[in-house]
Amino acid sequence: MKTFALLVALFAVASAEWIDIDWSQVRPIEEFDHYWARLPAELQVYRTKLPSHRIVNGQEATPGQFPYQIALLSNFPTGTGLCGGSVLTNNYILTAAHCVISGASTLALGGTAIIGAHNRDAAEPSQQRIAFSTAGIRAHPGYTLTNIRNDIAVVRLNSPITFTDRIQPARLPARSDTRQFGGFTGTVSGFGRTSDASQATSSVVMFTTNPVLTNADCIAQWNAVVIEPQNVCLSGAGGRSSCNGDSGGPLAVQDGGSLQIGVVSFGSAAGCAIGMPSVYARVSFFLDFIEANSDFVAAA
Repeated sequence: MKTFALLVALFAVASAEWIDIDWSQVRPIEEFDHYWARLPAELQVYRTKLPSHRIVNGQEATPGQFPYQIALLSNFPTGTGLCGGSVLTNNYILTAAHCVISGASTLALGGTAIIGAHNRDAAEPSQQRIAFSTAGIRAHPGYTLTNIRNDIAVVRLNSPITFTDRIQPARLPARSDTRQFGGFTGTVSGFGRTSDASQATSSVVMFTTNPVLTNADCIAQWNAVVIEPQNVCLSGAGGRSSCNGDSGGPLAVQDGGSLQIGVVSFGSAAGCAIGMPSVYARVSFFLDFIEANSDFVAAA
């Protein structure tokens, strides 16, 4: 028993070790080949004319404003990609499939989740940096290289998250909640780029708000081929939007507290500030997948 207790104590110390990040080796996920390979051929021209990769026309969050926000670093043979994500449980995080898959089905080689950060570059006492391995990645089986459907994944961390006042799980819709949330004010947050002219991503959490659209209103601006019931859209009015550097991050509304209704999936390849809606994986559509591949239990 003493030996077991000692092993548990040693594991707790090891899991709390600080993971140093060489940010010069980290790139937004949209700079990787596999990000563009999933898009139609007619959009490939925009690879050499990248739109702004940031929370567009947003503002800096206050520390702890989004306690479920994660900076997700996924390691691929070609480098480390930066995405967003959210805390699902103390063992699992929620993100986009394209953040953890390269090519048709090759999973990331592992990576690091940075949790509780306001400034991800700083050694903040609030931060927890926890590694994950390939074995912990569960991407939706319906996600494919050339398909932006089912763009959702859960990742099991190598050690549990410790919840604090700065780190809390996102609240997801109940199974009985069939609302589209059209007309609600949506808030999207992340660590994306802050300027078209800059190659640097934001070191601090940024956010912006806009109305959530009904799918009918979103289809009117996109089309019925692109937008399906599994998607939810945020208006691009005023040039305010999420953008590629924020992939995998949370879209939330206020409904008795923050409620995550979407996971950042894609936006217009012609630009993020042109007024087109940004598109998200609708969380309520994927509750079965989330429950089956994690220890999360949805409310009835």
